Amino acid sequence: MAKRSSLFIRIVEGKNLPAKDITGSSDPYCIVKVDNEPIIRTATVWKTLCPFWGEEYQVHLLPTFHSVAFYVMDEDALSRDDVIGKVCLTRDTLATHPKGFSGWAHLTEVDPDEEVQGEIHLRLEVVPGTQACRLRCSVLEARDLAPKDRNGASDPFVRVRYNGRTQETSIVKKSRYPRWNETFEFELEEGAAEALCVEAWDWDLVSRNDFLGKVVFNVQRLRAAQQEEGWFRLQPDQSKSRREEGNLGSLQLEVRLRDEMVLPSGCYQPLVQLLCREVKLGTQSPGQLILLIEETTSTECRQDVATTLLKLFLGQGLAKDFLDLLFQLELGRTSEANTLFRSNSLASKSMESFLKVAGMRYLHGVLGPIIDRVFEEKKYVELDPSKVEVKDVGCSGLHRPQTEAEVLEQSAQTLRAHLGALLSSLSRSVRACPAVVRATFRQLFRRVRERFPSAQDENVPFIAVTSFLCLRFISPAIMAPKLFHLRERHADARTSRTLLLLAKAVQNVGNMDTPASRAKEAWMEPLQPTVRQGVAQLKDFITKLVDIQEKDELDLLRALSLQAPLVKEGPLFIHRTKGKGPLMSSSFKKLHFSLTTEALSFAKTPSSKCVNELNQWLSALRKVSINNTGLLGSYHPGVFRGDKWSCCHQRDKTDLGCDKTRSRVTLQEWNDPLDHDLEAQVIYRHLLGVEATLREKHRQLSAGPEAGPVLTGPGGAPADPLAQLLQVLRDLQEAHRSSPAASPPLEPSRVLELQT
Repeated sequence: MAKRSSLFIRIVEGKNLPAKDITGSSDPYCIVKVDNEPIIRTATVWKTLCPFWGEEYQVHLLPTFHSVAFYVMDEDALSRDDVIGKVCLTRDTLATHPKGFSGWAHLTEVDPDEEVQGEIHLRLEVVPGTQACRLRCSVLEARDLAPKDRNGASDPFVRVRYNGRTQETSIVKKSRYPRWNETFEFELEEGAAEALCVEAWDWDLVSRNDFLGKVVFNVQRLRAAQQEEGWFRLQPDQSKSRREEGNLGSLQLEVRLRDEMVLPSGCYQPLVQLLCREVKLGTQSPGQLILLIEETTSTECRQDVATTLLKLFLGQGLAKDFLDLLFQLELGRTSEANTLFRSNSLASKSMESFLKVAGMRYLHGVLGPIIDRVFEEKKYVELDPSKVEVKDVGCSGLHRPQTEAEVLEQSAQTLRAHLGALLSSLSRSVRACPAVVRATFRQLFRRVRERFPSAQDENVPFIAVTSFLCLRFISPAIMAPKLFHLRERHADARTSRTLLLLAKAVQNVGNMDTPASRAKEAWMEPLQPTVRQGVAQLKDFITKLVDIQEKDELDLLRALSLQAPLVKEGPLFIHRTKGKGPLMSSSFKKLHFSLTTEALSFAKTPSSKCVNELNQWLSALRKVSINNTGLLGSYHPGVFRGDKWSCCHQRDKTDLGCDKTRSRVTLQEWNDPLDHDLEAQVIYRHLLGVEATLREKHRQLSAGPEAGPVLTGPGGAPADPLAQLLQVLRDLQEAHRSSPAASPPLEPSRVLELQT
């Protein structure tokens, strides 16, 4: 049994930030740290005091983490970035908010004495003396100390204080991983209530020394224990009175802590097998458990349940069958073709998640070059006459105002070019589309055509496909490319408008250019020739897309199964040192790396772009190493240069690492390896929250006029699927109660949520 902790983080926006630039504005971005380890950096929003980010992340981390801090920074091109303020939430604070922290938080000033990190290795002993006992403190080493000097290091020393006496270690120059191995002794007086304080400092020649953190020990407890040794987390100095909060603005956040006790895989097998059997039986199942799950799932958590179920069945090879069942359920209750898949049903939410999990790389290949071109050109584009801005054109002093008609015509030409390029890229991408996506669209196309077979509904199967492919996948990615990892930064106002107009055009094509879609915004008329041509292209593309036979599907899936799944790819800069001695030169070479679960390879040509490159690479490497039995417990973060390690100054090249390997803080991505046990646990937790509703439903069905005798299966187990589900929930509850690390049962209001 293992405890899994994760944080859902949504950084919404800031307001009333102070101006840090001479222009009276700022260029704010956020950095998120878990226990002082930076894990997230948002995009920079330029020239604003009220930035909007709207970025969401899911972080998997150790259950023993202490706090998560949000730093708002001002980006500067020529100097070090300015710190505007921070918000800090402790684990205890988040644990007291079962539904998460949501709202505005005031930014507080960043106090250097509170910005500490790292650990110190101490050995404390109470030894007998001739007259009185003595307290012996051995300062051995420290690791991951805060860098306080411009060279990225510190000059640390340790100050030990007890009962009015102070002793200090030597100074270790230019190191964040110092080793001292020095011992100090103090007379231990009977009944003395004085605490032992061990402080780490950064020595400075000119300015005052910088505080690096401290550890305080209760001497009476030490006297009882006689000896204590270990790594101790450095704490901030909170003895000073808290300064009044200045006018630093506010940050709107949503942070939710999720703790799950995951049982061994065998405990979840009855639940997984029951759900899989329901999917295989489809609409022929007597219990219709999937329908019951949909009916008992609230709107607020429907996306979370859809995502978890989709991943669960994807891991069982039943994603297509699961979605096909949802298609049939949705079609069974839909009478009007124009309302099909327009609601936020379980089918719609599951299909959205499916396209993101299975089709994100495909989306990057189709849409990436077009988005890059829009960002690079930065043209002014506007089709709405009420929003046109007339600007000067010309050169050499011969300026004349550009007419509204010229602006509209140039804008239409630009958008026609982008839309045409996108449709051409899509038309050529049939074979690049993942086999499981094609097979799922084939099932969708067939089911809709069977439900609406008349000639007047001939476009309905095509619109059903485009309602997901265009309206819920491609168009959102066009409007917010950063959220789909297509760009590293948010678009500026001009580029955002171009992307919005392009997304509208794609939606019109996806709606098959219906009169209703044309009537909404008549000023989109200049794009109609391209839209009509695009409809024909899109129908031809969908016809080819869904034309995949079972044999072809199996062949493609078999070929993919032989390839190691891609975890991360993108550019990295490799540092190369040339020559030796004080005049040696260095350079950086840009290579494009690809990380799978089996190998790390590189090439000279690019393949994709991602946000948070360094943090995502570290996260990806940790994910593929999680089952590595040979993973080292420590490593050297520096290099062995000359005759010593640059990090800890040790001269033995084979010496044990001076920093511990951090392998448990990872960012969740759509292409993460599936975690079957965690997904089953989350589904169990959701079903436990609606258990009362399921029991009432079972009582109604059992007492109904059509209720028959109670049937039992092998071993006396109930044959009714709903009764089986209730029994499985009871068994899992009992397994949680009897487990060694059992935690108190959660209330139904604490249904755990997933990132969407």
